Amino acid sequence: MADKDEAEGGAEASEEVVAKPKGKLKLILAVVLVLVVLGGGLGWFFFLRHHGEEQHAEAPPPKPSAFVEVPDMLVNLVGLPGERVQYLKLKIVLEVKEEKQVETIKPNLPRVTDIFQTYLRELRASDIGGSAGLFRLREELTKRVNAAVSPDKVAAVLFKEIVVQ
Repeated sequence: MADKDEAEGGAEASEEVVAKPKGKLKLILAVVLVLVVLGGGLGWFFFLRHHGEEQHAEAPPPKPSAFVEVPDMLVNLVGLPGERVQYLKLKIVLEVKEEKQVETIKPNLPRVTDIFQTYLRELRASDIGGSAGLFRLREELTKRVNAAVSPDKVAAVLFKEIVVQ
């Protein structure tokens, strides 16, 4: 019987040894999980939430753009011999970043008009058809005006009116 008690006592002891690590492992995992959740929440609160507010508070309000009127242009478009002559009428405004650039660009307006006229006279009506054609025209005119008024820079060429007749 003593052997039987020792055998049962040994079995119970081995079960306790096996049972204790499972309980400790669950406890450790629970503690680690709670720490990860708390750490993530605190990290978001301090770094992301306050960081976004600081960015918005520090950004200065954008300066309003200034505009330079270009004289109206009327040019004839290139066509095949014997075709009806088509005309392009444009009203253009140049957008610049600062008001002081307006005064430096105004003396160069005759040069800008000349560059625009020589380029526009090379176009066909099919070159400016659709929104893609107008986008290409705007990009090309912006590139040419920036070359004419260098070192100043024009932000965009804006169309007030476009008529093809």
